[in-house]
Amino acid sequence: MRRTSRPSRSVRPARVLLMAATLALAAGCTADPEGGPVPEPSATTPAGPTEPEPTTTEPDGPTETTPPPSGPPAEITDVRVGATIATGLQTPWGVAFAPDGSALVTERDSGRVLRVTGDAVTALDASGPGGAVPDVQHGGEGGLLGIAVGPDGGVYLYLTTSADNRVIRMDLDGDALTGPRVVLDGIPAAGNHNGGRLAFGPDGFLYVSTGDAGRTSRAQDLDSLGGKILRLTTTGEPAPGNPFGTEVYSYGHRNVQGLGWTSDGQLYASEFGQNNLDELNIITPGGNYGWPHVEGWAGTGEYLDPVVTWPTSEASPSGIAVTDTGVWLAALRGERLWYVPITPDGVGEPSSYLQLGRLRAVTLTPDGELWVATSNTDGRGEVRDGDDRIVELDVS
Repeated sequence: MRRTSRPSRSVRPARVLLMAATLALAAGCTADPEGGPVPEPSATTPAGPTEPEPTTTEPDGPTETTPPPSGPPAEITDVRVGATIATGLQTPWGVAFAPDGSALVTERDSGRVLRVTGDAVTALDASGPGGAVPDVQHGGEGGLLGIAVGPDGGVYLYLTTSADNRVIRMDLDGDALTGPRVVLDGIPAAGNHNGGRLAFGPDGFLYVSTGDAGRTSRAQDLDSLGGKILRLTTTGEPAPGNPFGTEVYSYGHRNVQGLGWTSDGQLYASEFGQNNLDELNIITPGGNYGWPHVEGWAGTGEYLDPVVTWPTSEASPSGIAVTDTGVWLAALRGERLWYVPITPDGVGEPSSYLQLGRLRAVTLTPDGELWVATSNTDGRGEVRDGDDRIVELDVS
């Protein structure tokens, strides 16, 4: 693994990082770190149908939000599995917390949203088949992905349909999700590289991570929603102050699946590499992170370098949780939980913990506890007793 300090993105000698990737592309396929090679799509995914704009009122400017919980201690000596929160889940993907403190969990393959309260797990009725969210089309890495609860109380969901990836908003009414409204559609979709993480930032705006959907040129195309981090109002408009006047906040990404902030507003994002290096990046508005021209360190000053990289066999990072003292990353192929300390000089040496198999999500609860969700039932893991599960961690 490699690391650099946060204040300076040092220029390093160019490395032949993309030789294997170039050979794979020449053969017409790309390697996916969650599995094997996948075919390059031959056509652009069409945008989905338009729907009426939501009727919620957008605040005139950023909204004040509660600072993130302090989380685990700065000096980590041990991480152990504590209480079991839920078991028997089907490929859980995202976790968010409702105003009443209950956890809302998406299942990628079933398209369901579950409510976890104490030791009870309830499937919410979202009016689709079997109570699932309407229009979810599972295939490969697509399905019902990210979830976030907005400052307006709405439940925001990222899902794959037969036509695209999109963000919708629903109302939580008891044990039901009602009134689905499209916030943003036309995000490219494919069997792989769908992105999918949703998170509301300290500024009150919605951040959306998207993948290149297997077509690498999208990442550098500012007219495409693929391979980007997007920043939106709750009604799907480009947030005020976006660097290009569009939804795009940063670009040159392959497949971002983790977003999180420190209390001073610094955004971190985890990103899947192709054949060589996965990344943890500090996100700068308007920043170009280099994909597909570089994987890992650029070494030229033309693109923004990651603060940490890992071999893809050791990470394939999905969800992250960020505190002022460190970044936690859930690793799929690497089957471990990584911790990257944040120091006054940048970032410290990463360390890893746990043996629960593939990890899809790590999140801080409203009271500062750390939860992780496994992803062993996604067709690429070894299913263990109780899988998939969410557990609370004891950190010391």
